[in-house]
Amino acid sequence: MTVLFVYNANSGAASAVFDSMHKMLSPSTYDCKLCELTFGTFSEKRIWKKFRQHSNYEFRFLHKDEFLKRYKSKWLPKYDFPVALLMDKDSMELFISSEEFQELKTTRQLIRLVEERLSQD
Repeated sequence: MTVLFVYNANSGAASAVFDSMHKMLSPSTYDCKLCELTFGTFSEKRIWKKFRQHSNYEFRFLHKDEFLKRYKSKWLPKYDFPVALLMDKDSMELFISSEEFQELKTTRQLIRLVEERLSQD
């Protein structure tokens, strides 16, 4: 199984610079809670990086434009971003909704939620 995390941000260097500036200048209006929880201003948060590197599960990450391009289908549910999806070779199901991301305040809370949900499988 793979957990696919989809950021509420577009790919590319210009988007990354804009997002970093937005996080610094107006964090309360920043739209990507997943970005906020997993990245600092310039790099991935150590606690998150250590967690994913030592996990027994595969984690993949896409920006929303990459996800929509790769998985475009009339059967694909309409997701609000950010979102995390649990994937295997034949299916894709909701793992963490955008609303649930909004409830999380810390990276540790995200890690606990991921661990809890993965232990249920």
